[in-house]
Amino acid sequence: MHAFDVLGDPVRRRILELLATGEHASGEVVEVISREFGITQSAVSQQLKILRDSGFATVRAEGTRRLYAVDARPLADVDAWLDQFRQFWAPALDALATEIARGKRGRRTKR
Repeated sequence: MHAFDVLGDPVRRRILELLATGEHASGEVVEVISREFGITQSAVSQQLKILRDSGFATVRAEGTRRLYAVDARPLADVDAWLDQFRQFWAPALDALATEIARGKRGRRTKR
């Protein structure tokens, strides 16, 4: 499955967001995703499997628990692909950073 096919699904994106905060037991992931998306444990397990099979997540056993974590390697491919488009937003972000710095300087000067 192509990286953008994996990331195109909102459930899988949300799972990755959870895993980006650190390792989580499958039960924790199921609890959050089931509550937020109204899907079954089985459906969440299918999404975790897709993330594992596509390389976006790793799993390790700890007793009876399965602990999931992000595997960043496929995200590097996504980042490389996005690199060709950074020219469209990088100048705007640089300009925003400049305006924020000016605002901070202005507030310090008024004190």
